[in-house]
Formats: sequence, structure tokens, C-alpha cells
Amino acid sequence: MRELADFAVEQATELGADYAEARLQSDLGNIYLMKNGNPEVAGFLREQGVGIRVLVNGGLNFASFNRPDKNLVKRRVKEAVKMAKASVRVMKKPISLSPEKVIEKKWEVRQKTPFEEISMREKIELLSDIDKTVSSPEEVKTFIPSRILQLIESTTENYFVNNEGTTITSKVPRIFFIAFLAAHEKGETEQDYIQKGESRGWEAVEEWKLIDHARDRAKTLGKILKTGKKAPKGKIDLILGNQIAGLMAHESTGHPYEADRIFGREAAQAGESFITRDMMGKKIGSEDVTVVDDPTLKNSYGYYLYDDEGVPAKRRFLMKEGTVNEFLHNRETAAEMGVSSNAAARSSGFNREPIVRMANTFILPGDHTFDELIEGVRFGVYIKTFGEWTIDDRRYGMRFLGRECYLIDKGELKGMIRNPILEITTPGFYSSIDALDKSLIFDAGTCGKGDPSQGVPVWDGAPNVRVREVHLGGIE
Repeated sequence: MRELADFAVEQATELGADYAEARLQSDLGNIYLMKNGNPEVAGFLREQGVGIRVLVNGGLNFASFNRPDKNLVKRRVKEAVKMAKASVRVMKKPISLSPEKVIEKKWEVRQKTPFEEISMREKIELLSDIDKTVSSPEEVKTFIPSRILQLIESTTENYFVNNEGTTITSKVPRIFFIAFLAAHEKGETEQDYIQKGESRGWEAVEEWKLIDHARDRAKTLGKILKTGKKAPKGKIDLILGNQIAGLMAHESTGHPYEADRIFGREAAQAGESFITRDMMGKKIGSEDVTVVDDPTLKNSYGYYLYDDEGVPAKRRFLMKEGTVNEFLHNRETAAEMGVSSNAAARSSGFNREPIVRMANTFILPGDHTFDELIEGVRFGVYIKTFGEWTIDDRRYGMRFLGRECYLIDKGELKGMIRNPILEITTPGFYSSIDALDKSLIFDAGTCGKGDPSQGVPVWDGAPNVRVREVHLGGIE
């Protein structure tokens, strides 16, 4: 298949392509699922194929194949070149790609404990032990009637080649755990979920201490149900936990700073952006806020060293000290803005074209302690985790329902409260931040985008942040 990837690039060049690339991707994965203590049918992924992109006279087209058939490759390349030429007739402006350095590189993430060294029985037993813990009233002091636990292990190998001379091979193992828990007490229900993910081997799972983590989260659900009071309403100071602030970084900075959304390409698929090209350098937040996206974080779930266009990865400063600073680019959008690509081209599989995507998006921490954040609030609410959230398709207005929340009275945490609702705009959120603590905690997730849909691994992260005088509502 690697030889056929090289052959595809050669064929496209011979047929007149100004630019041609091929990306051979092999995905090997296993899924283990348990519902309410019962193991479900395990899933698996065994997939390999080659994606081809060609640029001809300003027209860009994508094709793919998954059979080692040279005649099929010839047909796919011929079709791609033909469609690229045809697309030029209906385009307002020809497409160009930013010039980038030629790279020849091999890289991989090495596992200390490969997935295959842990038996399927051991993996199912881990899920069973977690389930037994959270379903035991003696353990968690509450009733958890609904439990869904899932463990996903995968290894992705890539070989990228283009007619500029770049060749890159890579191998990345990833592990992901997700749990959904629903607690019930006296006719009331609360739910929570846990997500962990890293680019490592089984050693990551051993370090997560999933049984202890799930036990603590289940206990918290019981405390909310038994002791949670009505949330205050009106203009109020808030402390927002790492989970909420991290999701805001992803949804209200990462997505609206994707250049293809800004240019309108994503409008019919995932929405537009409130950010426009002429907002570069505009202040929309406090000077305390810097939001970055960094694929190079070691062990991160969204980790990569080169994107799917062969561009070296680096940290991107999307918002710097409250100011719009940098967009996420692939080579196409970078050329349109007259800059170099910052390696944000990602694809979920061989049969999906690389599009502009985030990796690990997070708010940089501040210099306060958590206690100092709390002490600075005379009366307010600490919203540690969220239960539900929504955001509009321009990434401007959003709504969060708090899950684990505490009243703050005279600089001290008092009792738990239930169901506070924060409705706020993106500029309203970032401009209201006046302090951040030193912590930085990440949640793993799968970010969806594109049509056909593409889900790629990401991290969202943030410190705890303090926001002043924002409007808080609640469920009656």
C-alpha cells in the first residue's frame, strides 16, 4: 500500500496536477462496553486505505481507495484530477496552498505497556470492578441505577507523501475511557460523566486510578441529591471549574478561530463564526486570558508532531492577553490570508480529507491559588462541573447548567446548590475574568466536524477562573 501511495502521487503529477499528496492510514482498535454490570458485544476497527488530494489549475479534489489494486489507483487519480479541473469553472477564486518546508521524518509514541499485553479478560474485569464500586450503596452512599462504561484502545499508523518531496511516517497509540453515571434519590435524578484519554499505552489507565475516580464522582452525585439547595439568581460573582472553563476554551475559542469557519466553508455543516478576518488584534477579553492550542503536549489525547499535510506542529496562541491573535490554518486557508500554515490540518481516516481542526485547546493558568479565588468572593457560586451545555452555531451565545456546585459566602465554601444556569456570550465570559489559579486540568474528548462527519481526539483544559458580576439563573 505504501508503494501504491507513492504511485498515486506520481500518476497525479503526470496527469498535470500542480500539487499531489497521498496519505496511507492504518487504524487498529478495540472497544469494550459494559452497561449496568453486563458486558456488551465488544467492537473493533480494522481499517486501511489511502487518501489522495490533487490541486489542478486552482481546483482541489479528494479521492480514496482501500484495495491494493494498481488499476483502481489509476482510476481514482484520474477521477480526482478530472473533478479538480471541472471545479474551477464554478469557483469564485482559485485555490492555492501556502509554501511549506520539505520534511523527511519518522516518529512514534512508544508504549511502556502495549495494549496487547493486557488480556481482554483483564480489561473487562476493570470495567466490572468500576461498575461494582459505583453500584454499591455501601461504597458510594447513593443509588446509581444507570451505568455505562466504555474503554477504547486504538493505534493509528500514517505514511504521508507529496510531490514536493515530503515523506512522514508515524505511529500513535491512544486509550480512551468514558463513563456515564445517573444517581436517583427520592424521585430526583442527577447524572455525570467521566472522560479520560491519552496518547500512550496501558500505563495511562493504570495511572488514572479509575475505580477511585468513579467512586468519588458517584458519591458527589449523592451529596447533590441529598444536600443541594436552591441556587441564587441575579448578578453574581462565580468561580468556574477547570472542566467548564476548558469546554469554553474549546467551544468558544477553538471552533470560532478555525479559519475555514471564518471563511464560511463550514456554514452548512457545523455553523459559522462570530470572529471575522478584520478582528485580528481586537480585544475581546481581559488581559488575564490567553488561550492556546498545542498538539505537541506529551501524552495528550490530541497529540501529533506533524499534521495531515506534513506541516510541523507547534503551539498556536489563539487569544493572547484578551486579544484575537491567531487563527487555526491548513495550507489552503493560510494561503488565502498570506501566512504559513500552523499545522491544523487533521483527518479522522484515510477516506476523509484533512480539514482545519483543533488538538489540545486550553486557557493558560494564572498565578493565584484556588483559596485566593474563593477568598476574593464575598457572595457567589463555585460551579465545579456542568451537567448540560449548549452554544449557538456562531459560537457566540452559550448556556451551562451546573452539576457540582457550592455557595460562596464571605470568602468560604458553604453548602451545595443545585442547577444554577449560566447564560453568557463569549466576549462577556472572557472580559469578566479577573483571576485564574495555577492549576491546569484536561478532559479528553472527540471533536466532531465536517460532512461526512469526522471525529478526532482532543484535550480541553483550563485553570479555575473567577468571573465578576455575571447573570446567574436557575431551575425552579
